[in-house]
Amino acid sequence: MNFHPKGYGGHRRDPEQVKRDGWHDQQMLAVSLDDHRLTWPERELVRQLGERLYGKRQEDRRHG
Repeated sequence: MNFHPKGYGGHRRDPEQVKRDGWHDQQMLAVSLDDHRLTWPERELVRQLGERLYGKRQEDRRHG
């Protein structure tokens, strides 16, 4: 008998599926500024939202 606790073994969803499910199920958005699907204005908007919600990143503080 092969028993695996919940969350171990079996099928693992790829990260894009986890993000997609998070958006559809919980209206949570996870996006990288490096995502090639974003246009420049969209990247800028994501960066501004991130700074507004969480403050500037450490490396951004050192350079500006």
